[in-house]
Amino acid sequence: MGDRVNAPFVPPGTGWPGDPARADTPVATDPASVRSLAAEAPSLDELVARQSVCRACPRLVAWREQVAVERRRAYADEEYWGRPVPGWGDPSPRVMIVGLAPAAHGGNRTGRIFTGDRSGDWLFASLHRVGLASQATSTRADDGQRLLGARVVAPVRCAPPANKPTPAERATCAPWLARELRFVAGDVRAIVVLGGYGWQALWPALKEAGYGTPARRPAFGHGAEVELTSPAGGTTLLIGCYHPSQQNTFTGRVTEAMLDTVLTRARTYAGLPGPEGA
Repeated sequence: MGDRVNAPFVPPGTGWPGDPARADTPVATDPASVRSLAAEAPSLDELVARQSVCRACPRLVAWREQVAVERRRAYADEEYWGRPVPGWGDPSPRVMIVGLAPAAHGGNRTGRIFTGDRSGDWLFASLHRVGLASQATSTRADDGQRLLGARVVAPVRCAPPANKPTPAERATCAPWLARELRFVAGDVRAIVVLGGYGWQALWPALKEAGYGTPARRPAFGHGAEVELTSPAGGTTLLIGCYHPSQQNTFTGRVTEAMLDTVLTRARTYAGLPGPEGA
């Protein structure tokens, strides 16, 4: 890389593909400002812009920017996003997919959730097979990928050390998720949760967003289903799915067929058409 100096993050409004923020997008710097900026966001677009510049969790900010400066050897010549990775996909989704947090050299590098890492390879291939994505791969923010009636979010928007956010970090980030759920509640009919962490993080956000939830929180499991009362009226189906992490896919705990079955169930319940020719 010669004398090149690695930047810790891409400044907002400087031309990164799909960057939702501007130079004057307000920045949250603590849990209280996350809550206020999320609550006051006038639109989904403004909400994701604010998500993408958040600096409320010092440990996460330090880690994501350290990774962007040091970089993995395979991506040594690439610029890293180095900022929170906001929700992405259809602005009026029928299916919502909830993950865990961005990967240090995946979303933290590319600026798009589940993009540029092995878990994303599995997820987007499945989304494409079942008719919820325009392409089978998601590698860069400018690769032309589109979600079809679907949207992907993470309860924690920054890449955490060892892929383990703290409970306090999860709580700080929760208002971003709750507000996003509220914005899309009128359209969403199925929510797929990838992994037990996302399952636990989602329940408080659902309640804050106005969903009617069971008195006892159901246990997570692959294929577990819970019908929720939507704040917009009607029902929304919550479906559990094992996370397509490398550990789960290598050991066979998650297979392509398992992932396809859950996503097909969500797509069908939401009333979306299947892939062309299906």
